[in-house]
Amino acid sequence: MQATTLVYDGSFNGFLTTVFEIYEKRIALPIIKKETDFQKDFFSETDTIISSSDKAKRVFKGIKKLLKTKGCNTIYYAFLSEIIGVENTLYNVIKYAFTTQQNIISDYSNVEVLALSKIARKVSREKHRMEAFVRFQETKDGIYFANIEPDFNVLPLINHHFTKRYADQKWIIYDLKRKYGLFYNLKKTEIITLNFNVTTQKKIGLL
Repeated sequence: MQATTLVYDGSFNGFLTTVFEIYEKRIALPIIKKETDFQKDFFSETDTIISSSDKAKRVFKGIKKLLKTKGCNTIYYAFLSEIIGVENTLYNVIKYAFTTQQNIISDYSNVEVLALSKIARKVSREKHRMEAFVRFQETKDGIYFANIEPDFNVLPLINHHFTKRYADQKWIIYDLKRKYGLFYNLKKTEIITLNFNVTTQKKIGLL
């Protein structure tokens, strides 16, 4: 039986949409890959997935019903690891839960569940490391700015901590490795991207 490679946009919604499509189309041998990791394989069919918030919500609802908050967090943290191929481990764990209709997130006798748990713990440690060691520098505009280069994509996880801790200050935390950041403007936090060159650094008052 030929495998089917499903290519998605790299977002969590995109991944959940991919899981939906696997069940909808009854794909027996799925291989999930991000657009950025995909290389054409002549030995498998290819299906490009269009992200759908409705489909993603349906899958997430099913996951949460079985795996509760702990399981959802484990899946999301592991997804943010960005480890190549983690989507397939995630899918296998989700499939295991859907097949058994049980909360299997602590079933460490299953190699996929154990692997996922280890990945999620690494991401959690990186989250706490960033929360403890981020250091801000005040710019000429009075905005507090910090660069980070975490091992994993933890910006979505540290947002709440810094918004709560520095609610009375405007700040930016920028992930140099992933080329996006969080900007808190005293009302809400927004995702931003910067062309981070000398001109930009001068503009925001770092030089």
